[in-house]
Amino acid sequence: MKLHEIKPVDGSRRSRKRVGRGIAAGQGKTAGRGTKGAGARSGSGGRLYREGGNLPFVRKLPFKRGFTNLRRLVYVEVNVDDIEARFDAGAEVNPETLSQAGFMKDARDGPVVVLGRGELTKAVNVRAHRFSKGALEKINAAGGSAGVLEAGSNE
Repeated sequence: MKLHEIKPVDGSRRSRKRVGRGIAAGQGKTAGRGTKGAGARSGSGGRLYREGGNLPFVRKLPFKRGFTNLRRLVYVEVNVDDIEARFDAGAEVNPETLSQAGFMKDARDGPVVVLGRGELTKAVNVRAHRFSKGALEKINAAGGSAGVLEAGSNE
């Protein structure tokens, strides 16, 4: 078998219709477009909005797509470099102290997640609802401790 001998299976391919090539070809004269009317003219099809007096399809659709999940959990994100900049060595970092430091308006604003951007050189005790792997490694490497809070608690 050579590359130029490879052919599709018989019956799997159909040759295209060559329209407008005379009456004998079967698609001559009007070339399958019928007689007269907008569909027979070139450039027909137009926009979705043009439906000849009917309410356009686009206007039938609702204005918004999808839905809003009312139970969505929105985490307050705190990075390791933020902790490094705002807290001293040996400090207790929890939702209360984070709200006092200006990371959120109130300690009840939402669960706190600690992310691993930046470096940490101070040993701090961090209490949050979630930690990324990188953040855990950096907190432990600096000699600090990381504790996971229960959902709904802000200790």
